[in-house]
Amino acid sequence: MLRSIFSICLVLSLLSNVSCFANGVTAKSWIVSSTDGQILKSENPEFIRSIASISKLLTVMTVIDAHQDLDEIVTLSTKIKDSLPKQLSRRMLIDLALVNSNNRAAQTLCEQYPGGFGVCVYVMNQKLVSLKMIDSIVYEPTGLDKRNVSTAKDLIKLVLEATKYSQITEAAKKPAIIIKKSIYKNTNPLVGREDISVSKTGWINASGGCIVLMMNNKIIILLGSKNTHTRIPEAQYLSKL
Repeated sequence: MLRSIFSICLVLSLLSNVSCFANGVTAKSWIVSSTDGQILKSENPEFIRSIASISKLLTVMTVIDAHQDLDEIVTLSTKIKDSLPKQLSRRMLIDLALVNSNNRAAQTLCEQYPGGFGVCVYVMNQKLVSLKMIDSIVYEPTGLDKRNVSTAKDLIKLVLEATKYSQITEAAKKPAIIIKKSIYKNTNPLVGREDISVSKTGWINASGGCIVLMMNNKIIILLGSKNTHTRIPEAQYLSKL
């Protein structure tokens, strides 16, 4: 019987790329660790993968480290079009980048960095070096570039570093933010329902569904889930391991 089940799973996987693991986790790489970074369980933790909007955590840290005035009103980037106002405070842009994963917000934060966009990206990579994230690199602040890559193992270090930033931990508690009567929902529907200290989702075609979380006294890193709908239940499942 077990051999028959295995054979069916193998055929399904080959024909339709359907994950047939008993736990139903489609993520190509994942880690569950304690809040001090000790790995409890993992699958392919050193696979280098595109990380999509998880990049925005690094963007926000880099901007905050520069000690710019968070209440300064800045003009938003014209390289990305959306319905946001033409000007917003840097503090609001940080919230938009983290809570709503807004690409224009992240782009603007980097463009408005001291020295400009290129310096911002350079300093982002220097931050990765300082955190000893040896298998990680970024080319821009939004995560739209598939060359922004990391590993689940490296991203534990990013989550631990993120806990040192009050703007990041506060954003992780916000189910939504409101700007001029428009509601921008958190891309993580678990926010407001679980005890979450750090949260960032990601998605582009190259990355699949991604999420990093510090939730219920565990760190969950999940890369390459089937889509944006599978990453949340998979993160919930892994948090209970």
